[in-house]
Amino acid sequence: MRTGDCLAAAPDGRRGGILSDGAEITRVAVIGAGSWGTALGNMLSQKGCQVDLWVREEPVFRQIERDRVNKDFLPGVTLSPTLRPVRSFEEAVEGKELVLLVIPSHVFREVLSGLRPHLRNGMALMAATKGIENDTLMVMSQVAEAILPMTYHHTFACMGGPSFAREVSVNSPTAVTIACRDSVQQRKLQKVFHTDFFRVYTTEDMVGVQLGGALKNVVAIAAGAADGLNFGHNARAALITRGLAEMTRLGVAMGANPHTFAGLAGMGDLVLTCTGDLSRNRTVGLKIAGGMTLDEIVRGMNMVAEGVRTARSAYELSTREGVDMPITTQVYQILYENKDPMRAVSDLMSRELRSELEY
Repeated sequence: MRTGDCLAAAPDGRRGGILSDGAEITRVAVIGAGSWGTALGNMLSQKGCQVDLWVREEPVFRQIERDRVNKDFLPGVTLSPTLRPVRSFEEAVEGKELVLLVIPSHVFREVLSGLRPHLRNGMALMAATKGIENDTLMVMSQVAEAILPMTYHHTFACMGGPSFAREVSVNSPTAVTIACRDSVQQRKLQKVFHTDFFRVYTTEDMVGVQLGGALKNVVAIAAGAADGLNFGHNARAALITRGLAEMTRLGVAMGANPHTFAGLAGMGDLVLTCTGDLSRNRTVGLKIAGGMTLDEIVRGMNMVAEGVRTARSAYELSTREGVDMPITTQVYQILYENKDPMRAVSDLMSRELRSELEY
């Protein structure tokens, strides 16, 4: 475990991460104690940061406080003794330099609105949420800009990339990217999160990173359905490749850098989510192929599969932007119009022939 940054001695004698511009981030509030929020909070706590983890559910709070485990969302992982669970926003963010939002996209607006009265100028804010708001079709940074004062808009950041929470929690080598329009803020956050097993890259492409993280979940549902129908590796590879193509088309239409989709937040996260057994979205596809209804699947999951809601948002975004997204369209129709998966495959395969590089 890397013990630099957060544990380095500051010039005034305090312990903390010394950044290239002289600033420090040593005190962190993690908002959301699902698997990803718990894993990130635990990683930062092990590194030496002072981390308070805001927990919505009382039973989960008691588990973490008493037993140092989060058996509902990250079972089998012993949490750092210095990771402190809290129940109130005020307690979570008091005295913090970074507020990390790790909550499902459908409650992001509600939670951030509740947090706003407790924020103060100078705090860094970052989202590690991968989704698109259903009603507004906004990515999380756009939701934040609608809620927060303008002083936060340029420095708001987001994290993307292939990163299963369980693997991060056991120190498996992982690489992610942090997007922020402000280059100084990029470097601050990069140093805070970097460890010997967690490598962090940076970019200014907020739109691309967030769209990549959201849209790959939809393609993963399709990949899971293909696996559940025993279509084999050819079909999975084709879905991943053509899924990436339509993700890129929508991203470019919305101002993203197309190269982002060849990176960690695009291809990296897409491959992981379409092939990994830990992928909740791939699991949804497998169960759909097995004949379960969407209601049955959702009732049986204690963690959110973001691709279910994002399928609707992505379909509506593609319609609004006039972008052809055939895989997304079929996933939307399977989930929300009860289309038979085999019919969806037939419709995909019988589409008008075209050039592979055609946008």
